Amino acid sequence: MKIMRLGEKGKEQPAVMVPSGRYYSLLPLTPDVDGEFLASGGVDKVRHALEAGSLPELEGVAALRVGPPIARPGSVVGIGMNYAAHAAESGSAPPEIPVVFLKPGNTVAGPFDAAPIPPNSSRYDWEVELGIVIGREASYLKSPSQAKDCIAGYVTANDLSEREYQLPGAAGQWTKGKSLPGSTPLGPWLVPAGEIDGGNLPLRSWVNGEPRQDSCTSELIFDAATLVHHCSQYMRLEPGDVILTGTPEGVALSGRFPYLQPGDVVEVEVVGLGRQRLGLFRAGESG
Repeated sequence: MKIMRLGEKGKEQPAVMVPSGRYYSLLPLTPDVDGEFLASGGVDKVRHALEAGSLPELEGVAALRVGPPIARPGSVVGIGMNYAAHAAESGSAPPEIPVVFLKPGNTVAGPFDAAPIPPNSSRYDWEVELGIVIGREASYLKSPSQAKDCIAGYVTANDLSEREYQLPGAAGQWTKGKSLPGSTPLGPWLVPAGEIDGGNLPLRSWVNGEPRQDSCTSELIFDAATLVHHCSQYMRLEPGDVILTGTPEGVALSGRFPYLQPGDVVEVEVVGLGRQRLGLFRAGESG
């Protein structure tokens, strides 16, 4: 099943799409897909309600905006250089421990929303990523095996990044380059962890229809459970939080492709988790 949030920004309603292509409202179960819903066993409640046939079917879904599948996370945790080939194209050796940074929750956007390029940006970049959605509190976990139980599901993510802001000087300024409005599109849907193998999913990106990235999550240096376990040693992960697991090679930072410009269309996909399509515009102008 594919859990979604449909409707205008700030007014999304929870829904689920089943393999037949039908959509059902989750309002009888929850007002939103958020941390409280996940922590209370929401995924199992959806499954049981579908089996019982107790959810009302949604009509006219095609006319509704697709929002991010999880309501505004308390934390969005980014992982850098988690594919060896991407580390190499960035001029770095593969990390021996996860590279961790934070993004504000207000950067989260829908998978088809217009994407703003900052007014003074000249090096805006795309990054297709597997996103982990946390389903229960994770703090000082003892092992990656224990961490698996904290993963509610997975989403497609794009970690849009302004490289001129991110990488100036010796220290860099990752927060500045990763915190821009609309820079974390998620979705279109959340797939429960028990229904998909997050460790073996092809992921790809395109700019104006031209291929850019083509890899698989099996090439992650640190897999999902390892990342949840590692992050839990340094922060409390709460239900509804999202971890972006890193991007493979094929971004503009490599020097092989131009950076994004207003009017460009970026598409990213994680197979089984859905495909995004984002139209770029300059912030401050109509989009």
